[in-house]
Amino acid sequence: MPAKVAEEWLNICGGCEVSILDIGDPLLGLLPQLQFVHMPVLMDHKYFGQTGEGTTLEIPQADVGIISGGVRNEKEKHVAEAMRQSCKTLIALGSCACFGGIPALANMWKLEELYEKVYRGSKTTEPAATPNQNLPPLLDSVKAVDEVVKVDAYIPGCPTAPEIIVQALTAVLEGKPFTLPERSVCDDCPVKREKKASGGTLKRPLEDISVKQGEPWENTRCFMEQGYLCLGPVTRAGCATGTEAEGHVKVPRCIKGHMPCRGCFGPIRQGANPLVDMMGALTSIGLDAKEVLDRRALLNRYIGGQNRLRPLPQKPAGGR
Repeated sequence: MPAKVAEEWLNICGGCEVSILDIGDPLLGLLPQLQFVHMPVLMDHKYFGQTGEGTTLEIPQADVGIISGGVRNEKEKHVAEAMRQSCKTLIALGSCACFGGIPALANMWKLEELYEKVYRGSKTTEPAATPNQNLPPLLDSVKAVDEVVKVDAYIPGCPTAPEIIVQALTAVLEGKPFTLPERSVCDDCPVKREKKASGGTLKRPLEDISVKQGEPWENTRCFMEQGYLCLGPVTRAGCATGTEAEGHVKVPRCIKGHMPCRGCFGPIRQGANPLVDMMGALTSIGLDAKEVLDRRALLNRYIGGQNRLRPLPQKPAGGR
């Protein structure tokens, strides 16, 4: 009998759902084993009955639940709780579900400050009252899914690699646990390292990076040693899955696109502090960590949930 699958998208852009569709041929092999019973982005299944006759939010019973997106408002919190109640195994899909994602950068400010900025402090917006009619109230912060309900498996990435979704679903169908190994992007990166920076200052990430087309990756110098801020040392490996280049070498996704790692797969292990660890990584090769502008936001770009980003305490007037 096919396993029943329910999927929900919360505070999200939809890229993770595209990753599901991008699985391609392997999805055809999985589909006979799966029965999607709820997936609002692709199928018409209403929360309160197909004609609105229901009085409580209903998610069909499922063997596997997949949630993409973090939790920003009361409605999304309610949906996450309903998914947890209806699904035997719950998977967090993508950086937003796993860590809060890009939206959790808002956690650096109080909710009242965000309202003031968006509705009254923006130069491109006519000042107006904060909307409150027929809208679910915002929570005090953007939360990862596991801050609201228990999560059984995590598939990070912005968006994640389709191959990892296949691995996770296959593991769940076979009754096996699914986890990514605790190693860094650098462990998967084939570039050449000399353990020292080639210059003394950090460069803008959009400047041309020295990569010769067709040359083996082993001959390319480490991006951070070239002076580009690359979060590979503090980011969990996994994005190289399915990215075989010439010679069947697996290359992390951003590196293959000639860009430094941005950190979307999150910390290497639970409890790690990428901001602090990255300061040490930069210093170890002779770069000045103080040159990283807006360090708190940049080094927590995808992982601002789970209390990693929060408003800083106000300094007392006239104090130091």
